[in-house]
Amino acid sequence: MRLRTDIFVSALLRRVFAMGDFAAVEKKGAEEAGAIFIRQHFRDGLETLFGPAPQSFFDEEDNGDRLFEIRMERQEPEMVRELLERERKFDPDLWIVELETGDAAALLTLAAEKKKSPF
Repeated sequence: MRLRTDIFVSALLRRVFAMGDFAAVEKKGAEEAGAIFIRQHFRDGLETLFGPAPQSFFDEEDNGDRLFEIRMERQEPEMVRELLERERKFDPDLWIVELETGDAAALLTLAAEKKKSPF
C-alpha cells in the first residue's frame, strides 16, 4: 500500500526545510492518490521537472515507494510550465511542488536508479 499523497508531500516539505532549503506547494491535488510533479528551481533560473514514473517501472515486489523520473532537466521555466499545463488538462488532481534545493534527486526514489527514498 502506498503512502497518501498529502502525507508524502508534507514529509518532503519538512525534509527540505530541515536542510535549510525552500519548498512550497504550487497546486494541491487529490489527497489520497494524486500524481506528484516536482519543480526544482536553480539559481541560474533554470528548472528540472520530476514526474511520476510510468507503471512499467513498478513490479510486484515494490514496497509502495513513489517512483519518479526526470521529465525535463535544466530547462527554461516557460517550457516546464507548458508541460505542466498539458499534464493538468489530462489530470486535474495532480500536485505540483516547488523546491529550491541543490539536489532534489537525493530526496526522491528515481525509477531509473531505484534509489531508496528517505521516506
